[in-house]
Amino acid sequence: LNLPLMSKCKLISGFKGIRNIVSRVNIIADPDIFDWVKSGELLLTTAYSFNKADKDYQKSIILNAKEQNLAGIGIKISPYLTNMSDEILAYAEELNFPIIEIDPSLPLSEILMEVMKQIYNKQTSLLERIEKAHEKFMEIMLDGKSMEDVLDVVYNNIKNPVALKMKHQDVAYELFQDIPENTTIDLKKDLKKFSDNSINFRSKKMYEDKVIISGKYVDRMAIPIILKEEVHGYIISWSINTPLGGFDLSIMESASTIISLFILQELNVKEVEINYRSEFFEDLISSDTKRKRKALDRAHFFNLAPNDYYVVEVMSFKFPNLDNEDDDFLFDYLRKHSNQVVSSIEETMKNFYLNGIVSTKLNGIQILLEFVNTNDYKKKLNDFNLNIYEAIKKRLDNVDLRIGVGRIYRGLDNANKSFSDALRTIRTCKELTNRTIITYEELGVFKILCQDSLTEELYDFYNTTLKPLVDYDEKKSTELVKTLNCYFECNGNLTKMSETLYTHYNTILYRINRIQEITGTNLNDSNDRLNLEIALK
Repeated sequence: LNLPLMSKCKLISGFKGIRNIVSRVNIIADPDIFDWVKSGELLLTTAYSFNKADKDYQKSIILNAKEQNLAGIGIKISPYLTNMSDEILAYAEELNFPIIEIDPSLPLSEILMEVMKQIYNKQTSLLERIEKAHEKFMEIMLDGKSMEDVLDVVYNNIKNPVALKMKHQDVAYELFQDIPENTTIDLKKDLKKFSDNSINFRSKKMYEDKVIISGKYVDRMAIPIILKEEVHGYIISWSINTPLGGFDLSIMESASTIISLFILQELNVKEVEINYRSEFFEDLISSDTKRKRKALDRAHFFNLAPNDYYVVEVMSFKFPNLDNEDDDFLFDYLRKHSNQVVSSIEETMKNFYLNGIVSTKLNGIQILLEFVNTNDYKKKLNDFNLNIYEAIKKRLDNVDLRIGVGRIYRGLDNANKSFSDALRTIRTCKELTNRTIITYEELGVFKILCQDSLTEELYDFYNTTLKPLVDYDEKKSTELVKTLNCYFECNGNLTKMSETLYTHYNTILYRINRIQEITGTNLNDSNDRLNLEIALK
C-alpha cells in the first residue's frame, strides 16, 4: 500500500490483516481459480464476478480465500459496482481478511509487475543478508572463536531475543538486550520451562509455537542442534521486536549447523584426550615392567605425583531389559556415550578439587584419584561417588550403574593393586548386594574369598562341606540350603526361623537334624558352624 502506484488505492475491509505477507501476485477473472492459488498470494480482480453473483456466493469467495491463507484481494470496483456491499465488507472484517479497493485507472498488470519486482528485490536482499551471515559464520569457525560468537551473529540478524541452551549445561547463553526487565524475566522462565522438558531433547524436531510473554502471545522458534543422531541443544528465539519468518529460520538453521561443527570438534579433541589417558592407565596397571615404567615416566604430563596416595574405582553398567553378557553391545554403548560419562566425572572431580584421570579402556570405565594425604579421604571419596552416580544417572537414565572402590595405596606404582581391589569389589558386590557404591574395605571376609589365587582351594572347600546338601536339595526338591541360610540369619534361633520361613517349629527342628546328618557337621560346634557359613558365602 505504500508503493507510489498504489497511492489512490485504499484498504476498505480486514484492517487486522494489514501485516499479512505477500509472497506472490495473481490476476483472476474467474473465482474458480482457487484450485490453483497458493498460500501468501495477493489476488487482483474486477468486480465483474461480484456483480453477477449473490451475496452468499461473494462470501464464499472471501471465505475460500481466507481458508487458503491468501494475503488479500485487490478489487477494481468501478465500473461494475458503485461500491462493495456493507454486508460483504463486514464479513471480510470479521474474518480479518484484507480487501483493497483499486483505482479504476490503474491497470492490474502494473500492480502485478511492481509487486513482483518488490518481492524479487526483497528476496535478493534476503539472500544477500543470508550470504553475509554465512560468511560471518565461516570467519568464526576459521578464527577458532566460540559458540557464543555464533549466537551474536544470529542476534544481529534477526533482531529478536535469542538463547543457546545445551543439553548437559545448566547455564544458557542469552542475548536479551534492550527489552524491559519484566519481559526478560518471562523469557528466562520460558527458556527454563523448555529446557526442563526432556522430551524436547529427544524428538529432533524444530518447534514453532506461541507462548505468553508479558501477558501477550508471541511466536517462539526453537531449532535443534543435532550431531550423530543426538540432540545436543537448541537455538531459541521469540518474536518480541519483529515477526519471525523464513529469513530468521535460515539464519538459525545455519547457526545450528556451525554449532554442530563446534561440538564435533570438541568431541574429537575429547576422544583423543580420553584415548591418551586410557593408554596411560593401561600401561600403569600392566604387569609388564617396561610398560609400567613408561607410564611412571609420563605421569608428570597428568600432574600425578609419584609419592602421593592413589585410589582406583571401576564402574559397571547393567541394562535391565537386555542380556548383560552381550559384550559387543556393552562396548558399543560405552563407546557412544563415553564422552558424556567422562565429562560428568571430570566435572565432578573439578568441583571436589580432585586430581586424577578417567580411562575408558578395558571395556569399561575406570577412575584414578590422587590424594596428597589420607586425612578425611573416605568422606571426600564417598561424597564424590554419590555426586558422580547422580550425574551419570541423569545422562544415562536407562542404565543400572555400580561403582567398586579399591583400597588407597601410597605411590603411583601401586595403582595396579588398587585396581585389582576395585575389580574384585565390583565382581563380588554384583553377587552379594544391591548397593550401587561399595568399597573394598566393606567386603569383610569376602576380601579373602574373592582372591583369584584361592579359587581352586575354595571349590574344594565347598565340595567337601556344602555341596552334599545342595545335591540333596536338587534330588529331593527340599529346601535345606535355604533353611541353613535362615539359621545363620536368625543366629540359630529356631523359633524365629519358624516365623521367618512360615514353617512349624518341629519341621524346622527336623530339617536342622537332616542338615547335620547330610553334611556330617554339628551346628553346636563353633568350627563346624564357621565352615558351613563360609561355604554358603
